[in-house]
Amino acid sequence: QVQLVESGGGLVQPGGSLRLSCAASRSIFSLYTMVWYRQAPGKQRELVATITSGGRTKYADSAKGRFTISRDNAKNTVYLQMNSLKPEDTAVYYCNAELDLPDGTIYNYWGQGTQVIVSS
Repeated sequence: QVQLVESGGGLVQPGGSLRLSCAASRSIFSLYTMVWYRQAPGKQRELVATITSGGRTKYADSAKGRFTISRDNAKNTVYLQMNSLKPEDTAVYYCNAELDLPDGTIYNYWGQGTQVIVSS
């Protein structure tokens, strides 16, 4: 079992920045692919950014050039640096951890979410 705890959300003005953190409870965190998702009111949850155990990153088009995902395996933590925030970035941001084993076993865990509000 892996517990994920997000932090760093809040209210920010358009054009501002926030850094979200997601701390994992287990040291095998380094094996997991970590993903940030978000869900805006009335909308489906969408993928924002992914970072593999090897450090490869991938971003949604809406996040490219503005958001940066990173991980610190020594601290069992993944980050999402969000710059040039827009009102449409307002959402609850969720951290997800997934580990796919060769035998087909999949481990998948979610955090509780952290609210980001971009408003003047």
